[in-house]
Amino acid sequence: PFRVPWQEQALMSWAGLRGAVPIILATIPMVEGVGGSRRIFNIVFVLVVVYTLVQGPTLPWLARKLGLGKGDEAADLGIESAPLERLRGHLLSVTIPEGSRMHGVEVSELRLPPGSAVTLVVRDEKSFVPLPTTGLRRGDELLVVATDPVRDAAEARLRAVGHGGKLAGWLGTGDNGGRHP
Repeated sequence: PFRVPWQEQALMSWAGLRGAVPIILATIPMVEGVGGSRRIFNIVFVLVVVYTLVQGPTLPWLARKLGLGKGDEAADLGIESAPLERLRGHLLSVTIPEGSRMHGVEVSELRLPPGSAVTLVVRDEKSFVPLPTTGLRRGDELLVVATDPVRDAAEARLRAVGHGGKLAGWLGTGDNGGRHP
């Protein structure tokens, strides 16, 4: 009953794992002191960067060819989560796609739950720590840190803003960030 359509399977197969998840997984052998683990980490890191730069830009094209997504609908955010067991937290890697209503929203307007924060923005191949007044743009990659108890709420809020913009929650467009009844 939960079969994924072949178009979505094809897109997921093409996209594969990239971003924070493989890099975090590659750190496990290093923490355990496995011989040659530093080399494995370096290889994984380079592969993630190469595949993201080469394969990543083809994903929107492939999604259109497979008939996935609708032109007038806000694009969904790609969010990857990597648990930080010892810190009891999560790293959320968020990419703002074309068509996202998060474009133009300031970091403070995300209204993330307490215990979560945007800690880094990568824009035009440069990374920086954002201010509350930093406006987000299509193509930005965000690194959001969230504590264990608020991880799901932070992801839900990010998705709500991606679909409904800065007024998500007040206009009946999803999560309200706990600010409006």
